[in-house]
Amino acid sequence: MKTSIITIGDEILIGQVLDTNSQWMASHLHTLGAELMESVSISDTKEAIVNGLNHALSFADLVIVTGGLGPTKDDVTKYTLVDYFQDELVLNVNVLNFIKEMFDKRGIPFSELNKNQAMLPKTATVLPNKLGTASGMWFEKNGKIVVSLPGVPYEMKGLMLDEVLPRLRKIGGFPYQAYQTYVLYGLGESSAAEMLEVFEDGLPNHIKLAYLPAPGRLRLRLTGKSFDKANLDQTITNLGVELLSVFQGYSIETGDLNYVDWLKQYFVNEGKTLSIAESCTGGKIASEITAENGVSSFFLGGVVAYNAGLKQSILKVSKETIENHSVVSKEVAKEMVLGVQKLTESDYAIATTGNAGPTADETDETVGIVYIAIASKTSLLVERFNFGQPREKVIEQSKNKAFELLVKEILKNH
Repeated sequence: MKTSIITIGDEILIGQVLDTNSQWMASHLHTLGAELMESVSISDTKEAIVNGLNHALSFADLVIVTGGLGPTKDDVTKYTLVDYFQDELVLNVNVLNFIKEMFDKRGIPFSELNKNQAMLPKTATVLPNKLGTASGMWFEKNGKIVVSLPGVPYEMKGLMLDEVLPRLRKIGGFPYQAYQTYVLYGLGESSAAEMLEVFEDGLPNHIKLAYLPAPGRLRLRLTGKSFDKANLDQTITNLGVELLSVFQGYSIETGDLNYVDWLKQYFVNEGKTLSIAESCTGGKIASEITAENGVSSFFLGGVVAYNAGLKQSILKVSKETIENHSVVSKEVAKEMVLGVQKLTESDYAIATTGNAGPTADETDETVGIVYIAIASKTSLLVERFNFGQPREKVIEQSKNKAFELLVKEILKNH
């Protein structure tokens, strides 16, 4: 089933809102077996919606539209779809009662605008929205399907999981898809591709190998489609064993784990702990870790010591070290990481200090220079990097490099 995703909203086009809906839907449609041909964002106007539908239906069997279903005048998707499919709006009593009950529970006055949300197409299938006032709509014409969903992410996801995906599964005809991802550390994309040249040449036609590079690591994904599930699963498994053998002696992990997932898995399994002292990264490392659930089992905490005085009073960096080497130095990074490790009694610790820019302030290093320190119970590593400019790049690369160095240090000690 060839599929197109259309997201509607000027706020997306001008960059005011990030389109996360397309990414989420694409992932679930891929798992289902649908063949996603394109994903586009368009303006919230009748002309743009009609043109978008005409284009998508010229090649797609399924079109999923999100956005433009609110009660205000700038939300024109519902009215455009009704005209497009030569339908008419009628009052859906069930939806009306649901909205009234929802508003009553929340103590919100019910208005005529809210009643408009219960005006829905007469012949299309209405998809009840349990999480909001904008119902989903399922149109069918000439063997093609157009589904309209609200743009609010949690409402869209609820309708996809409860209504859209189950209906698509009932229609059937989707090939089974299988994939396996491997994360390779410390080897670049071009080097890995050279090592995998013979492996790739021998892949069956229905199996693809994708390279997904990220700072400090490379994801390798084997993907296949087939109506023979057992055969495809076995083929992917066998090819995975062969791929792993190519990188024997390198740091490679099975599974699509990001750094935090990997660290969580390791620290929980080994009963180890982690603490962090951040200066130039301003809490970014700790923030990324605590964005995941369950990390309290190993992450003890962190200190954002932006000021030299706090480095001295909390992390016990000596005044002489700062005066002799400046706050951006190997010596200060070393004392920071040992200080936070001692303060928290953690097994591992990270520390960052550097010049993120745009000015060098009162340091001896230029903008872009960052020192990252990793401490374990038995080892200490401090490395110097030049991440250049601008500021956002320096901070992001410092965070990623800190995770990379920690993983490497763990693998070396393990």
